[in-house]
Amino acid sequence: MAATGQKAPGAFRTIGELSQELGVAQHILRYWETKFPQLRPLQRAGNRRYYRAGDVELARTINRLLNSEGYTVRGVQKLLRSKDGSAGGEDASPPAPAAEPPQPASAGARAGSVDLARLNAVRDRLASALGD
Repeated sequence: MAATGQKAPGAFRTIGELSQELGVAQHILRYWETKFPQLRPLQRAGNRRYYRAGDVELARTINRLLNSEGYTVRGVQKLLRSKDGSAGGEDASPPAPAAEPPQPASAGARAGSVDLARLNAVRDRLASALGD
């Protein structure tokens, strides 16, 4: 395995390795640690982080929800809290992924003209402020 540069699936990963695997910057992973208490890598001397297999899976799930499925940080926090409280939490996928994203669309459809009017008002105020 060392000859190909691949680690065993259960091996610890450094923050650099996980960052490269997920395609996110290291500071994003550290930020996620502050927002998601479930993500707690081991920290050794010099505050070096080592992500266990469970941490890697959680980081993959957070990354997928935030960057592919369009969830907000708060939405992922709610989802992870509800998953922690439910029985049989071995599945890393959200229980009902379609439940959260359609809400803004349906709310926007009901109040579309109000939002459009508000946006036009903001645009006009910005235009007049830039004109001064």
